[in-house]
Amino acid sequence: MGGTTQLRTYTVRDGLLDEWVERWRAGIVPLRLKLGFEIGGAWVDRERNQFLWLISYRGSKTFAERNALYWASPERQAMGLDPDAYLLHTEDRTVERRY
Repeated sequence: MGGTTQLRTYTVRDGLLDEWVERWRAGIVPLRLKLGFEIGGAWVDRERNQFLWLISYRGSKTFAERNALYWASPERQAMGLDPDAYLLHTEDRTVERRY
């Protein structure tokens, strides 16, 4: 399989969970896919006001290199989406698939 997969858990500001999901789906997902990332799924945990998703990269660069390219891209800059406006806390875990 190779590559890197991260499980990302975001705690979202009160009242902004659905808006965050729509902004993520409309802007972040298409750009991530364009840059060679794979999205393994996304979930909301309303009880904890959290958004969880799986992101993978299996290309010629490292995950960190490709992630830096994403953040520096003109498309990302043009989004006008500041994560701090929505997210109180983020946790990224690198995980290995076993099943």
